[in-house]
Amino acid sequence: MASLVGGIEAGGTKFVCAVGTGPDDIRAESRFPTTDPDETLLQAIAFFREQQMHHGPIRALGIASFGPVDPHPDSPRFGYITSTPKPGWKDTDFGARISRELGLPLGFDTDVNVAALGEARWGAAQGLDTFLYLTVGTGIGGGGLVNGRMMHGLIHPEMGHVRIPHDRDEDPYPGRCPFHDDCLEGLACGPAIEERWKTPARELPPDHPAWVLEAKYLALALVNYVCTFSPQRMILGGGVMEQLQLFPMIRQQVQQLLNGYVQSPALLERIDEYIVPPGLGNRAGVLGAIALAQDQA
Repeated sequence: MASLVGGIEAGGTKFVCAVGTGPDDIRAESRFPTTDPDETLLQAIAFFREQQMHHGPIRALGIASFGPVDPHPDSPRFGYITSTPKPGWKDTDFGARISRELGLPLGFDTDVNVAALGEARWGAAQGLDTFLYLTVGTGIGGGGLVNGRMMHGLIHPEMGHVRIPHDRDEDPYPGRCPFHDDCLEGLACGPAIEERWKTPARELPPDHPAWVLEAKYLALALVNYVCTFSPQRMILGGGVMEQLQLFPMIRQQVQQLLNGYVQSPALLERIDEYIVPPGLGNRAGVLGAIALAQDQA
């Protein structure tokens, strides 16, 4: 029988905490706003202590965190959120603090890498060893697995901050990234859509020109990822991608931009199966955290 573990999906807007063993066995779950670090982390710690009283010992904890973060276990700042633009969270001792308080082994990584792990174990990437997961929401982040291992190196991928063509005659919006202005995140995240069109993205109708521009920016990025990583599949999640009309527009533009250069049936004949939504839906992050915890138990 699988060990009972805990998972945290830590987003810039909300935390999701859960205890269980997998998608079909979540014993308890709690969602609460991401406020300041002390208040938010204490709320998470209290949740897991309460669940241990009700459900018995938790063997390990997995955390999927907004970033940038330090994901290297041999680093003295392992588990830290580092240079995030999220107010109040820069240089926060996140993972290690919770691990110390609860006395649990810790798995800690970016929200997108961990969501990718969840998709590999239970979702749209089962059977694949090299694929990408991109989340498009309050920010834009990308991660994934290469040869079955989560992407790391110098730190971790920051796919939302790649530079893409920005035609200022077509789109005079300057971008909103505090570091780079008009990187992919600066142009195509949910708040950028709202600022550009003066309306929350979720309230724009499916035929609004916002979505044509959004599909263009995302397709430009995906083509760069295809040529750089050669992924077996690309999974697009996050709140913006709940606008399902984006998928056919993105697929069409990716094919046009590649212009037959990458000769793979996945791109030429089965692109509907190549650029896809998450199999786990909006639970990919927290279920990935459960999977990460299982690897530590």
